[in-house]
Amino acid sequence: MKFTKQAIALAILSASSFAASAATVDVYGKAILTVQNSDEGEGSFTEVKSHNSRIGLKGSHELRHGLEVVYKAEFKVDMDGDSDDNISSRNQYVGLKGGFGEVLLGKNDTALKKAQGKVDLFSDLDGDIKQIWKGENRLADTITYKSPKFANFKLALTYIAEDSLDAEDGISASLAYGDAGLKKSKFYAAVAVDSEVNGYDVARIVASTKVAGVTLGAIAQTQEKVDSDVETDGFMVSAKYSVMKNLDLKAQVQTADTDGGDDKSGFTVGADYKLAKSTKVFGYFTSFDMDSQADEDYLAVGVEYKF
Repeated sequence: MKFTKQAIALAILSASSFAASAATVDVYGKAILTVQNSDEGEGSFTEVKSHNSRIGLKGSHELRHGLEVVYKAEFKVDMDGDSDDNISSRNQYVGLKGGFGEVLLGKNDTALKKAQGKVDLFSDLDGDIKQIWKGENRLADTITYKSPKFANFKLALTYIAEDSLDAEDGISASLAYGDAGLKKSKFYAAVAVDSEVNGYDVARIVASTKVAGVTLGAIAQTQEKVDSDVETDGFMVSAKYSVMKNLDLKAQVQTADTDGGDDKSGFTVGADYKLAKSTKVFGYFTSFDMDSQADEDYLAVGVEYKF
């Protein structure tokens, strides 16, 4: 199975060179690896860990009257070599783009997940908000709609098909204002909801801005399991400060308080040093305090390379 998946991925990437005359094709990827000390409740150990490293291709093909075909085929690659099944699917879709926006079919991040923008400063790493919150879903059998921007507002909808007789379909929706990267606007905000998505109903509010050279972000979230009335409320704040052109200091704190107990909280502090536009070295310390599960601590240094 390992050889088959590798062969399929390589064949797709190789084929892209022949399609270049008919469409734009970009091959891209990201390698994120750390050397770290991990303690997941039974004592600490040292490991080399791949954090959502990936490779993919994406592009578009202009048809006529402003209509384009757009596509993406992205794969997660476990570059630490720990897994026998080291290639798995990430976002993979095809769709149409035009003055109406975009419609995408396939496997994709939900509207609620995308609404977080860049507020989670430790996304893909051990401090990722998905460690104690629901809603960070990448799901198959989806239809996604992204509207054009109207007065700096943008709507996104994800329909998740039930895919079987005894399942339920789901809806994820978001309304965002501004630029998530804060390059074209001084403020970013979003509201998003999930209805019966991966077993949960979720509501999320996101905000981000820059104040005196510090990038500040916050997320408030409420989640409830579909087959129960137990509710979990959470809050997360993050901050990033550029000490110099190439050095960023980062920190974030996250909580998840559940009715009747089982509260969770976590914090992460870290630093990034950019060696080039494509490459950075970084370090972080993450700690999670769990009521009904083992506490977790991670101390890591690593490198990220993007191409």
